[in-house]
Amino acid sequence: MTRFKICGLSTPETVDAAVSVGAFALGFVFFPRSPRHLSPEQAAGLLGRVPEGRRRVAVLGDAEEALSDRVLAAGLDTLQSHGAETPERIAAVAPRPRRPVWRAAGGATQADIRAAVAAAGPAEWLLLDAKAPRETASGEATLPGGNGLAFDWRLLQGTNIGRPWGLGGGLAPGNVAEAIAAVQPGFVDVSSGVESRSGVKSVEKIKAFAAAVMA
Repeated sequence: MTRFKICGLSTPETVDAAVSVGAFALGFVFFPRSPRHLSPEQAAGLLGRVPEGRRRVAVLGDAEEALSDRVLAAGLDTLQSHGAETPERIAAVAPRPRRPVWRAAGGATQADIRAAVAAAGPAEWLLLDAKAPRETASGEATLPGGNGLAFDWRLLQGTNIGRPWGLGGGLAPGNVAEAIAAVQPGFVDVSSGVESRSGVKSVEKIKAFAAAVMA
């Protein structure tokens, strides 16, 4: 069975739902412009609900050492970077004590995918996501992830990524089974696809997503 991560969790009931349906990883966002943003202190109040053996992933815009140290002190155990770090920076940023780093990268072309693979360096996982546009229709800059945009899975068919990788970008209960069948990622990642409105997770949609993955 393909593993799955529920990202952007912010309430006790949705954390409990993600745990109960078998998510191997739970994501918590530390990026002020995101509607899913938490402080490390807010996240600490939720992490006690996550049993041992599940990954507690801190989603960061850039893997800054000061913030990385704060979220790890709060109980997160993995850093997921959506920034523009070089492989050398990824290797250097895994703080004391050393923790895994995941590298998320948006792609819209084969060249984007090749660049993402090259830039991932020593990251434990590469998460391939939809490439965010530079700005929204209102002129505001988009978020590095969690925009609900779909990744073009056809770019990956017949492609050997050559390293552990996961798939995000517009996944939802209605299309995740198709995505898994098409490209067989190591795991799938969902955020806006299980929300009732922007930034607000739905327990029922979390359950539906898990059922679709496991079907």
